[in-house]
Amino acid sequence: MNSNNKVLSLVVLATASIALMFGVGCNKNNTPDNSAQSQPAQTDQSPDPAAAANLAPTTETQPTSTNNQQPPASQAMQQNSQPAPQQDASDNDYEASNEDSSYGQPVLQAPQPPPPLPEYAQPDCPGDGYLWTPGYWSYAPQGYYWVPGAWAQPPQVGFLWTPGYWGFVGGQYRYNYGFWGRHIGYYGGINYGFGYVGVGYQGGYWNGNRFNYNRSVNNVNITNVQVYNRTVTNTVIINNTTINNTTINRSSYNGPGGVTRRPLPTEIAATREQRIPPMTTQLQHRQEAAQNRQQFASVNHGRPAILAATKPIPQGKPIAPVIPAHAAAVARPAPPEPRAQPSRPAAHPAPTKTVTPPRAPPKPAPMREAKPATPPPTERKPQHPAPEATPKTSHPPAKKEPPNEKPKPD
Repeated sequence: MNSNNKVLSLVVLATASIALMFGVGCNKNNTPDNSAQSQPAQTDQSPDPAAAANLAPTTETQPTSTNNQQPPASQAMQQNSQPAPQQDASDNDYEASNEDSSYGQPVLQAPQPPPPLPEYAQPDCPGDGYLWTPGYWSYAPQGYYWVPGAWAQPPQVGFLWTPGYWGFVGGQYRYNYGFWGRHIGYYGGINYGFGYVGVGYQGGYWNGNRFNYNRSVNNVNITNVQVYNRTVTNTVIINNTTINNTTINRSSYNGPGGVTRRPLPTEIAATREQRIPPMTTQLQHRQEAAQNRQQFASVNHGRPAILAATKPIPQGKPIAPVIPAHAAAVARPAPPEPRAQPSRPAAHPAPTKTVTPPRAPPKPAPMREAKPATPPPTERKPQHPAPEATPKTSHPPAKKEPPNEKPKPD
């Protein structure tokens, strides 16, 4: 009986375990997948579409199709974040375009770096199509002065503003002017805020003729504009390393002691596209700041009187001719051609052998030298007696005096 009870207990345990296994499997299959429901705010946490739409395509990324579809923001950021070829970091003298970084304006150079960027609030967006141009430090003989940030109407629909920046060049700090273009270029990696996190622009993007504003970084309270909300990403992936692009010390320049990030291929590609220099109205905005003594750092000690302009900058003409798009110079594969030239000198010794034999027969030339030897002595002799015959002897005919002697017969 005891053995039978043991067998029965084992059978009961086995069937119970089998039932539990099937029950768990059924429950697992019947349990709904709540992972998708647990992410209702995925759209808000996803990367800003402007992060991809505002970056210029490069040879390393897939080309933009005709319907203007952009790759995912994360994919574009990773593909375009490989740094440019390494250069001497001590100079850090990259400029968007060395020949036109000032666009005909006086070069702004200073022996000392500009002060840190001040923190300030953005005024309300004045209307649809206006883009935010962040404030920056400019320079005059009296020192650095703050140019207030302002909303500006771009010179052309579909163009974005790439801010200027201070860079360390040749032992001095030089200002590189900003520009308008289809994509955001290199602005020194400076975090100007309001969507300008140091790489690209996450404050919005053009959707046809309308601009979509990101309310998470823009102060947009009007209702006649297109808006959305996306969390701004302050990090980029470079060489599989996540780098925080937020400058804690509010550095306002690129160089030793400031931001040292090198330009990305997508930022360099933006400089090869069509670019519109700053507008005359933007230059007037800077000149107005230079006339206010309270804007100079020597007076305000880093706290300018006017941090942001309440009046927007109207549309104006560019301060210099528009720079057309140009492709990168790729004419370097030509050097292999001169290597094929050494084969040519082998053909030179061959004609020398054929030319020497025919030159031997023309030796009767010395016969000509004997002919001119005979005439010169004969010609020179008659020339000397000729002057002797010139004196005419008029005296002998004077001897004819007999006709004078006829009167003597008297």
